[in-house]
Amino acid sequence: MADPTRRAILKRLQGGALTAGEIGEAFDITSASLSHHFAVLKHADLVRTERRGQFIVYSLNSTVFEDLARMLMDIFPGKSISRNKR
Repeated sequence: MADPTRRAILKRLQGGALTAGEIGEAFDITSASLSHHFAVLKHADLVRTERRGQFIVYSLNSTVFEDLARMLMDIFPGKSISRNKR
């Protein structure tokens, strides 16, 4: 999560599942570097992959994010998570 590219990949996946190529279009990095980021995210269980023909489709592993949210709510009971409105 400390890497800005990985955070950007996760943010793109908030809109729904994307192929590796669709994600890669947003970044000016080599396909090898992008593959490395995908591997790290997959190893951390933050993304899921599904092969569709010759394409690999990535999606957020929402279960992990739900577990994290529950854990934070247990740590900080009575606190609500809010966003600043602009």
